Amino acid sequence: MRVYSQPAFLICAGVLVAACSVMSVAIEGFSGFFRKAPLPSKKSLELLDESSLAPYQVIFKQKINNKEVVKGLGTEDYIQCTLEDTQVPAHSAVRNCSLFVTYYELPDRVPHVPDECYVGVGYQRLTRDSLTFHVDRAGIEHELAGRCVVFSGTNTNHWRSEKFSVFYLFRVNGVYTGSREATRVALDKNLFGKYSYFSKVEWKFFNTKFGQAIYPSKKEAVKASEKLLAVILPVLEREHWPGWPVLDGK
Repeated sequence: MRVYSQPAFLICAGVLVAACSVMSVAIEGFSGFFRKAPLPSKKSLELLDESSLAPYQVIFKQKINNKEVVKGLGTEDYIQCTLEDTQVPAHSAVRNCSLFVTYYELPDRVPHVPDECYVGVGYQRLTRDSLTFHVDRAGIEHELAGRCVVFSGTNTNHWRSEKFSVFYLFRVNGVYTGSREATRVALDKNLFGKYSYFSKVEWKFFNTKFGQAIYPSKKEAVKASEKLLAVILPVLEREHWPGWPVLDGK
């Protein structure tokens, strides 16, 4: 007990208590300072102007009715639809495209990506690669980072092995990123900003033949992806994603 009554010990204990108190107040204060305000999209993705997507046309739109699935998705601002490219032959493996775009107005986390989601419902992930899309924007080529994940389907049989590629990229605070990790880094760079947002664009190409799904090779799908992005990204930038830097929350 003599040790605990020594002046040196009492001084050290006092300093530690004071430091903890100051740190607690500082953490609480800074958490409020760093907390982001919601930044809604310009227009809900559900209201995507289908007439602006030519040569693609929307042939099917799907809403998620399961509340638990929507909760896991982390947002209610999304569009999930099937596009048809009217410029390619009817039998082409890139004739149809499943498009899934989500928007997060208050990004406190980056949710699951196809790498995990498809595996979670029973598909086998074969490869996962980062790649660069070369997208023509008004005659100027832009390089956009993205990711391709190749899966083996569950509807395989003795005659054929079903493989398909899923692609995705992100738009975060006015820039494009090609992975969940890069998106987190981009969000962290905006430490002192009032707002932050990100949106995920995910897609895959397919067709059907004799009632069976057929998929393009990875090379075919990448080329078709660059055509798709040249159409869909300008629409999202112009009509849905907020301008950056944000002015008055718009």
